Amino acid sequence: MCFSISGQVDNSTSGGRPKQFTFDGVFGAETSQYQMFESCGIKKLLDMALDGYACTAFAFGQTGSGKTHTITGPMTMVRHVDAELQGLIQRAFLYLFDSIGQRKRRDPSTVYTLRATYLEIYNEQVKDLLNPADRPNLPVRWSKEQGFYVENLFCPEFENIDDIMAVLEEGEISFTFSLLHVGSHNLNEHSSRSHTMLTLNLDCEMVRADPDDASTYVTKHGKICFVDLAGSEKVKESKSAGDALVETTNINKSLLTLGNCISALSDPKKRSGHIPFRDSKLTKLLSDSLGGTGVTLMVACISPSAYNASETMNTLRYAVRAKRIKNKPLVRMDPREKLILSLQRELKRLRSENEYLRTKLNFPQSRMGMVNGHRKEPPPEEETVKQSLVRHDTNDSDSLYEMLQEYMVENENLRHENTELFTSKDHIQREQVLLSRENDKLVQKL
Repeated sequence: MCFSISGQVDNSTSGGRPKQFTFDGVFGAETSQYQMFESCGIKKLLDMALDGYACTAFAFGQTGSGKTHTITGPMTMVRHVDAELQGLIQRAFLYLFDSIGQRKRRDPSTVYTLRATYLEIYNEQVKDLLNPADRPNLPVRWSKEQGFYVENLFCPEFENIDDIMAVLEEGEISFTFSLLHVGSHNLNEHSSRSHTMLTLNLDCEMVRADPDDASTYVTKHGKICFVDLAGSEKVKESKSAGDALVETTNINKSLLTLGNCISALSDPKKRSGHIPFRDSKLTKLLSDSLGGTGVTLMVACISPSAYNASETMNTLRYAVRAKRIKNKPLVRMDPREKLILSLQRELKRLRSENEYLRTKLNFPQSRMGMVNGHRKEPPPEEETVKQSLVRHDTNDSDSLYEMLQEYMVENENLRHENTELFTSKDHIQREQVLLSRENDKLVQKL
């Protein structure tokens, strides 16, 4: 069995037909960690996370194929790793803070709040790696606002690169300690028998300046999640027994569920049907990334050994199916702020439409003009939208409610006036048609 990686993966087995797989990027064993970071697409995900999107990068493949090395680098103290060997996570931290610095220089009024969580899923139990002694098994809940989330997960804030490196190091120490109890197996003595998820929540509060209205404050809730999946392999090859057999069975079950979700999402006919996200903790927490409004990067790690041909083919097929999934990314915002922005856009559109109709019909440029031969009295000038579009505390529900009411009142007034203007326009057009016909008759008589 051999692999050619010039733009495509070409798999040839002795006596069999070559199979080709096409991906966005293919990296050989000689690829450095720097080249991987620069070329795999993670930088685009980080930029989108800062813009308010939910992004995920996860590594999938057989045990020993390089998933953990790609995501975090060597299994050692995080801040003592050779810079050249640092994985995607450490390089992503540096890139994020550099990007935030550049954005702040362009717009000093923008405020970023950064928080992190780090968890492990082992035997379908969720453990907080930043607070391991608190509760051994945290529940996964669901809400309409958040989707699936882990309850009581410790989520510290960080302000600089040293803070987040300390968070990563603390999580890695807890994870390494758990490995002593979890164990490894025959394929890799350093094998992880669990999935890990490091999530950075990136809240960006910015001023949205509008020339037609006063400035408003908008908060975008972006996030980037790094997932290191447990190895996928057959039970007989791992030679697992006892507790290790239970571990391998649970791992394969969660990965099988992940595969079923990916298969269903990649098939347009099945996508509208039932997707089995609820069948495992892993797929619950990845549901937004895979089939929701997020953006996902999958790094498929394979072994060059002919002995692992079967697992390699499974990994490649996995990646091909994942590549077919089509998501519709959306910026994550507070529902109330999203409603305010929606009303602002509608107000702007209605004003533009109103002005256009007045110009076309030669109506006076007043708030409410002559419509159908009758002058409409302008509504009393509210302290209105412009004066109330100052910064409101998001907890001040009364102020937000008043602002929404003002928007809705003005939008309704504009809709009503625009409807009357359209009616007037139709009436004028009908009169023009009748006059044109009458003129044609007079011309024929002459």
